[in-house]
Amino acid sequence: MNHYETRQRRLIESLKDNGVNGALLLSPANIFYYTGFLSNPHERFMGLAIIPETRHAILFVPALDHEAASGAAAVDQIIPIQDDQLPMQAVKEVIQGLHGPIGIEPKALNYERYVGLTSTFPDACVMDIEELIGKQRLSKSADEVRAIREAIRIIELVMDEGIRKVKPGMTEAELTAELEYLMRMHGADGPSFSTIVLSGEKAALPHGSPGARKITAGDFLLIDMGVVKDGYCSDITRTFVIGEPTEEQQRIYNIVRRSNEAGIEASRAGVPLCGIDSASRKVIEDEGYGKFFNNRVGHGVGIEVHEAPSVHAKNEIPAETGNVFTIEPGIYIPGYGGVRIEDIVHLTEDGHAEVLTSFPKDLRIIGH
Repeated sequence: MNHYETRQRRLIESLKDNGVNGALLLSPANIFYYTGFLSNPHERFMGLAIIPETRHAILFVPALDHEAASGAAAVDQIIPIQDDQLPMQAVKEVIQGLHGPIGIEPKALNYERYVGLTSTFPDACVMDIEELIGKQRLSKSADEVRAIREAIRIIELVMDEGIRKVKPGMTEAELTAELEYLMRMHGADGPSFSTIVLSGEKAALPHGSPGARKITAGDFLLIDMGVVKDGYCSDITRTFVIGEPTEEQQRIYNIVRRSNEAGIEASRAGVPLCGIDSASRKVIEDEGYGKFFNNRVGHGVGIEVHEAPSVHAKNEIPAETGNVFTIEPGIYIPGYGGVRIEDIVHLTEDGHAEVLTSFPKDLRIIGH
């Protein structure tokens, strides 16, 4: 039995324990987790039906993806759906007796698909099983951690080569293009999110967009990027200075670095996630910059670049062995600039934090 089938069996047992008669998963990330088939169907229908009674996993894919799915998906049956077919009618032709509670992912089931499901199967009702799936995906296997490491290896090569190309007068958009070119050259399947390159006062925008602003001597330069490789993501942020830093720039940078290290130090299995957030946040608050740090300290990374667990001030769920998440504190001062330092940690079998990212965190002067 391969690990995809093992995951399916674990889900089937969870469904049985919770009185759920079946599941219809629509999230491409979850479908990949349970089958090994990674695809974005765009507007077309793709779904994985899990039937506890027969212990079958049936994958419905757009007809144009049938061959690709046949070579990758660990399922009992693959059903292609033509563009002129009604998706739920195609499901009904294969699974006629869907009734009672049917597990769905609320974030993936849009209203149109909900209406199609409930009208095609009037004896069925939907039940949220996002938490059941999330519990499985929270604990990363050794294979998953290896895949994340590879995505990190690539993005750190990109960071190392990319910052050597920075010159005053280059625009944020030009540097973004260089970085995304390097991602492909180093073997990435693509960026895991829209690359963030922000300079000067724009570095105060945690999720700003690169534009025509020219990188200038004296700027903070914040680079936040990641790649997807074989279905798993990386995510790293480093902040640099163009030319010699001022005392204030050095001070702000050092505070964020200490905050990052405090969050990593607090990351242990059994510690409430809010405790990790507060350990990191306290460093910044104690230095008087608390009002300039208004986002969570971290998020899970895996098949999706933002997934559970969420490391924020109100999440009292304990961190667990196998969790992989970011520690990314920042100080963002409007009109001045900002600093963020982001690492990825893995809670190992002994419950301690292993830092998977390794790019240096000393304040680096570039572009001179």
